[in-house]
Amino acid sequence: MTRTGRATAAQFESSSANALTVPRDVVDQVRARLLATGAAPTTLAVREALRSVGRVLGDESVLGLVGTLRSDLVGLGPLTDLADDPTVTDILVNAPTEVWVDRGSGLERASARFADSAGVSRLAQRLAAAAGRRLDQAVPYVDARLPDGIRLHAVLPPVSEQPVLSLRLPARRGFGLDDLVAAGSINADGAAWLRSIVRSRLAFLVTGGTGCGKTTVLGALLGLVPGNDRIVVVEDTAELAPEHPHVLRLQARTANVEGAGVVTVRDLVRQALRMRPDRLVVGEVRGAEVVDLLAALNTGHEGGCGTVHANAAASLPARLEALATAAGLPRDAVHSQVGAGVQAVVHVTRRDGRRWIGEIGVVQRGADGLSCVVPALLLGPDEVRAGPGLPTLRHRIEAAS
Repeated sequence: MTRTGRATAAQFESSSANALTVPRDVVDQVRARLLATGAAPTTLAVREALRSVGRVLGDESVLGLVGTLRSDLVGLGPLTDLADDPTVTDILVNAPTEVWVDRGSGLERASARFADSAGVSRLAQRLAAAAGRRLDQAVPYVDARLPDGIRLHAVLPPVSEQPVLSLRLPARRGFGLDDLVAAGSINADGAAWLRSIVRSRLAFLVTGGTGCGKTTVLGALLGLVPGNDRIVVVEDTAELAPEHPHVLRLQARTANVEGAGVVTVRDLVRQALRMRPDRLVVGEVRGAEVVDLLAALNTGHEGGCGTVHANAAASLPARLEALATAAGLPRDAVHSQVGAGVQAVVHVTRRDGRRWIGEIGVVQRGADGLSCVVPALLLGPDEVRAGPGLPTLRHRIEAAS
C-alpha cells in the first residue's frame, strides 16, 4: 500500500459534499457490489454498479459517490494527504470529525474528516486486513505494521465509545546522528560522546517516554556501527530502519484466529542469539525478553542495545526490575545482571513538542547492592555539563577502545 498517487484531500472534500445527496442505502449497495466484484471505485465501475442495483444518479452525484467510495475502499482515504505530508509523524482519529496530527512540535487539529463513525471503522478494518490481522467485535483492537511501514493501532466499540485510529508514519529516510545534531536534538559535543559509546561497543539502553523519539535515536546510533558488524534486530512491531549494510530483522507474531502461531519477542531474542549477532538489538524491551537480553549482555554479546520506557534515566533499574521479576528472575539477580551488563544509558526527553537527548548516564552498583544510573553528561541545546558518572564513562570507553 503506497502513500502516494491517491486523490487529494480537496477532491475528497468536494466529492463528499456532492455525495451528501446520495442516499445511504445506495452508497451501501454500490460498495457491496464493488467489493463482490473486486472492481476499483472508478466512475465507470460505479455507474455499472448503479445499473446492477437498479439505481440512476446524475453526474454530480456519481462523482460524489466515487469520492466517497474511494475514501472507503482505497489507500488511507481522507487521511491520504496527511500521510503524504513529510512533516507528519502521527495521525490520530478520535472521531469522524476530530483528526489530529503531530508534525514534531506537538498535536494540532487537522482538517481531514470522515462522513461518519462507520467510515472510520471500515478504514481501520481494511488496514488491519492488509496487515493480516483481524479487527471486529470479537477482536476489537489491533496493533500491527502495514506493508508500507505505517504502524497501525485501532480500537472499536464497545471497548471505545467510537472507533479510534492511530497511525505512526515511518520516516521518509533514516536519521543519522548528524541529522539529530542539525535538528537540535543534541549538540556536537554530546554527539561525539555517543559516537564513542557505540564504537567502543558499550552495551546501552535508550530510555524515555512514549513518543519522545527513542526509536529514532536508537536507529541513528545503529548507523554508527561499523559496516562489517552483523546487527540482528528483534521487535514486536517493526519500526527500526538503521542506515547500515548488514541488518537482519525479526518481528514477533500474534496468535491467529484459532489462537495458534504466536511468536513472542522472547522467542526471537533466543533465536537471534543463535544467528551470530555482533550487535543484538531489542527495539523495545517491555516483557520477559529482558531476562534473555540481560543474560546475553553478561555473556560476551558486546554492544547490545534497545529502548525502554522510563520517565527518567534514574528510573531504568526499577523498570528493568519490574519486568524481570515478573518473568521469574530474583531481584538480586536482576540488579547483578543490570549492573554488570548495561554500561550506558541515553535518555530522551520530550517537552512542549520538542525532543532532545537530555542525559547520558552510566549504570553502577550501589552500596546496597542494587544497580543505579549515575549522570555522566547533562545535555542542553548549547552545552554539555559533566556529571559525577563522567569518569566512569570515560574509563569504560578508553578500556574498550
